[in-house]
Amino acid sequence: MIEKDEFGPEYVIEVYDPETKLKGILVIDSTARGPGKGGIRMTPTVNAEEVFRLARAMTWKTALADLPFGGAKSGIIADPKKISREQKEALVRAFSRALKIVCPSKYVAAPDMNTAEEEMKWFAEENGSMQSCTGKPADMGGIPHELGSTGFGVAHSAVVAMEHAGMDVNGASVAIEGYGNVGVFAAKFLSEFGAKIVAVSDSKGVIYDENGLDVEKLMQVKQQTKSVINYKPGNVLRGEEIFELSVDVLIPAAQPDVINERNVDKVKAKIIVEGANIPMSVEIEEKLHDKEILVVPDFVANAGGVISSYIEYIGGTPEEMFKMVEEKIKKNTKIVLDRARSDDVSPRDAAMKIAKERISKP
Repeated sequence: MIEKDEFGPEYVIEVYDPETKLKGILVIDSTARGPGKGGIRMTPTVNAEEVFRLARAMTWKTALADLPFGGAKSGIIADPKKISREQKEALVRAFSRALKIVCPSKYVAAPDMNTAEEEMKWFAEENGSMQSCTGKPADMGGIPHELGSTGFGVAHSAVVAMEHAGMDVNGASVAIEGYGNVGVFAAKFLSEFGAKIVAVSDSKGVIYDENGLDVEKLMQVKQQTKSVINYKPGNVLRGEEIFELSVDVLIPAAQPDVINERNVDKVKAKIIVEGANIPMSVEIEEKLHDKEILVVPDFVANAGGVISSYIEYIGGTPEEMFKMVEEKIKKNTKIVLDRARSDDVSPRDAAMKIAKERISKP
């Protein structure tokens, strides 16, 4: 059930196209700061409530990133494993046609679960405006996700958190859960900043070496063998053991709810920077805060992707993207952590307060 409050949602649009059998949902949560920004996911189970929760998360993320965007999200109810490429294209194009009434004036789309550059190409072509979505192919003005904007931002957020905690970045030990697009680039850039990457995990397990991993070599091993556990030298651990390591910084960068009631009391990291979306619940964050573990919330640390989307939206370059991601992530992480300290609240409480202030006074 979707409940309205003073922030939204402003529009809940359900779409049905009899020709393609499209069933789609769009929730535009807030346009107080600009058109609602959020991706299109395609799953057989996506529903209005799920789309609303994701749209609300985008409202906070865009406000905290101080971008002229609001929050939105959309979904196409379909199983991409059970339809052909032609059927998928027909669904995306039908969805784009249906949303012309609000896109790009009130909604700007993007890739999400089971949608990527090609789907954005179809969406933009059908809409007729290059501003109808971001995440497009480079030849359409897109800024490739493979440049690592989110991981780059997470790395900078981690540096600010370490400085806030009075910790020297040089030689600081870092463990990263997940070696996908976020984890790979967080490791790469933190290593360049002087930190020591001691553990990285993927679906097969964890590779751990307290003396530090060679990040370039790790990337090659992952590409050649499909898993980080084949890196040598190092100790191979079970996936869940990465959350129990005594490290300066822990970065959950893949799955949701990986820190939970079962392992929260085993966490030994001094700082946690949330690279993934919802790697733990608010209640778990509060438990860690009570244990004096500094937690930088997801919508503060991982906003590099939506900042990159904004640069694409205004026709900017990858160079401009990196510059803005660095500036905004560093500035906003510092503002949040300073507010948390001065108000004696958790970083999430401070971040929410700042986001709500920015929505009220864009």
